Amino acid sequence: MDTQKWIDAGYNLIFEFGPKILLAILIWIIGSWIIKLMLKGLRRVLNKGDYEESLKKFLTNLSKWILKVVLIIVVLGTMGVETTSFAAIIAAAGLAIGLALQGSLGNFAGGVLIMIFKPFKIGDLIEAQGELGVVKEIEIFTTKLTGLSNKEIIIPNGALSNGNIINYTTEGTRRVDLVYGVSYDADIKQTKDILMNVLTSHPKVLKDPAPAVTVLKLADSSVNFAVRPWCNVDDYWNVYFDVTENVKIALDAAGIEIPYPHAVEIQKKG
Repeated sequence: MDTQKWIDAGYNLIFEFGPKILLAILIWIIGSWIIKLMLKGLRRVLNKGDYEESLKKFLTNLSKWILKVVLIIVVLGTMGVETTSFAAIIAAAGLAIGLALQGSLGNFAGGVLIMIFKPFKIGDLIEAQGELGVVKEIEIFTTKLTGLSNKEIIIPNGALSNGNIINYTTEGTRRVDLVYGVSYDADIKQTKDILMNVLTSHPKVLKDPAPAVTVLKLADSSVNFAVRPWCNVDDYWNVYFDVTENVKIALDAAGIEIPYPHAVEIQKKG
């Protein structure tokens, strides 16, 4: 008798829940197939957009987990499980995590914006957040630069995306801004010719845009000249240092004085 009751109860469970379980299995199989198609389409779109590899992986994985959570909720609902409270728990957990990781989420959003709008790319020389360096790696939360002294600089993407960014590589060329002062006794035309000759004789100074030498300021003890050569971005520091050295040599050879604070020198001697 007891055995018959168990058999009857088993049949009742099968008839009551069997169709729901089969339907849930069918929904899971079809849903998983649809998710694969959607992810395949997403990858195709991201590849056409030429986004950073790290962004493509992150967005693909994030979409995969979101779609699977939705599918699980649908399957549980099909089986008769109350999903309203389940969804509320997920939402509450998401809110708690979001508040706890507010700064990290800001950096994540900044990383996504950087990867989508591409204000710079790996290999570019940029200046941002008070730092100057070559972009080494763009990650979801941070961007890594290699400083000019070969130090690694890590900048949070939140601050980076919300601040000013100077990209020296975009245009391909860069102007070197130099200022040299000479004595008031020096001939202005001769000095300009000497400075211009230093620029035009340097192999890495570009002819287009043309270099420029102009009188910048009549200072207290010197006539200051603005010296403006152009060069390729990679040649900036070579031009900067070479021109500075060659200007001193050329002015000394012409007998043109570069003033220095004589009053201070006299005090030292006294």
